[in-house]
Amino acid sequence: MPPRPPAAPPPRPPDLAKKPGNAPGTAPKVDLATEIVASFVVFLVALPLCIGVAVASGAPPELGIISGVVGGLVVGMARGSTLQVSGPAAGLAALVADAVLEFGLATLGVIVLASGVLQIGLGLIRLGRMFQAISIAVVQGMLAGIGLPLMFSQLYPMADAKAVGKPVENMLGVPGLLVDTFADPQKAIAAALGAVTVALSFVWKKIPLPGPLKKVPAALVAVAGGMAVAALPGVEITTLQVGNLLASVQVPGPTQFAALANGAVLTTVLTFTVIASAESLFTAAAVDRMHSGPRTRYNSELIAQGAGNTLCGLLGALPMTAVVARSSANVQAGAKTRISRTLHGLWLLAFALLLPNVLALIPVCVLAGVLVHSGWKLFAPEEFPKMWRQDRGEFGVMTLTTVVIVATALLEGVLVGLAAGIGLAALRMSRTSVRTEVRDDTAKLVMTGNVTFLRLPKLIDALEEVAAAGTPRIRLDLTGVTHWDHACRSQVDEFVAQRRASGGIRVELLRPDEPGAPTPPVVQAAPAAPDVPGPTAEWFYLDPTPVEDLLPPEQRIWARADR
Repeated sequence: MPPRPPAAPPPRPPDLAKKPGNAPGTAPKVDLATEIVASFVVFLVALPLCIGVAVASGAPPELGIISGVVGGLVVGMARGSTLQVSGPAAGLAALVADAVLEFGLATLGVIVLASGVLQIGLGLIRLGRMFQAISIAVVQGMLAGIGLPLMFSQLYPMADAKAVGKPVENMLGVPGLLVDTFADPQKAIAAALGAVTVALSFVWKKIPLPGPLKKVPAALVAVAGGMAVAALPGVEITTLQVGNLLASVQVPGPTQFAALANGAVLTTVLTFTVIASAESLFTAAAVDRMHSGPRTRYNSELIAQGAGNTLCGLLGALPMTAVVARSSANVQAGAKTRISRTLHGLWLLAFALLLPNVLALIPVCVLAGVLVHSGWKLFAPEEFPKMWRQDRGEFGVMTLTTVVIVATALLEGVLVGLAAGIGLAALRMSRTSVRTEVRDDTAKLVMTGNVTFLRLPKLIDALEEVAAAGTPRIRLDLTGVTHWDHACRSQVDEFVAQRRASGGIRVELLRPDEPGAPTPPVVQAAPAAPDVPGPTAEWFYLDPTPVEDLLPPEQRIWARADR
């Protein structure tokens, strides 16, 4: 009888990971309507910021809009970040104003262009990732430090007034602002419109609305209502004024590029590069905490920021960075992809070029109200008691970061916060346990944990304590120390040398386990009993038949293939 051919192997189960719908990393379905609505919200937040930053920088308002357009259309399409929005930032306004005053507006473009090229270089050599090492407390303190001044600075245009100046000055000037507002009917109307905008921004999502109206953002409703009120007879409130966008473009020429030979100009370029890069990537760390979508690619984002600043410099516009206020508005509006931040740049360009008369109908007080709401969301006062309950040390870092940003500037506050966070981490890592005791003729000191210079005072006190015991023998047991730095090692060696030199005292030092340190003698274990089967041992015989031959025929092929 001929042997039966082996059965065909059973089909393997399908690999679910290869199905298109289950592929890891597949982008979710894009809700285009939500992205468009979010882009309008970001546009309404970005427009007054672009104009306000330009004016504060001593530049024409149109240059701020050009930087916002580049931030949307160029950086917005780059792969670095998904929801972070870029444009002219208030953090650079003082530096830009000084540069314009010292070198002129025409040279500003060259400075911005050179800064952009340097940013691209930093991204190419992969230095962007180092900005990821930032404490959560510093990030939350940074957001609060940005939101609080934003709120108080926008209270003034919300009442058709001009901000006093620095954040602290704006806060102290609020009582006088209230007096002036109630004394002027037109300012009172503007303040009322702004207050309604703020209130509407808080309660809009809580109002039960029909399906289509749920997609309409509160900012758009407030702007429409403000335009209607501003058009009423007898109402004279300030509206946006935007000039010719194309006429404001100033392409640098050979004379401006020759300014790069000036040492002061190069110093300004380096300053712009460092601050713009730091603000953008610190903002990226903050924005990543606002959503659960794709994380920022820091090196790619730094290259994208450099490309944006290079183009801004070629157009003679303001330098740009990532901006927390716009990014926060983008996240809160429900954006999930880069479409919204790219479209916001398109709206800035379209309205400034084609519909400047429409922009002239928008009351400034309404846009200021939108920014006050954004500032409150960034400030997030509920985060402070939450951090206090979770970790009081981190609460101190968070509060210090916020206070320093409000009192000085963004970069200074973040650097102080980082220094405080590093100091706190060093203190917590330097956990040291010190125990001293006197028994018979021996004063004993036992230390465990990490011993660094931060614990040097504690170590010195312990050494002085065992020395003051007056015993003829001192024993220093440091075998439980996992790490000790040079300062502590030197202190211990100096103490041992001095005591031994004084005579009459025996000092025993048991060092931590380190290269060159003596090791305790190895205790030989007793020889094991010979492996001899006992009288109750059971004997088994090995069957030489291959195991696959014992399997059913349909399983033998897979067993041989897997061997």
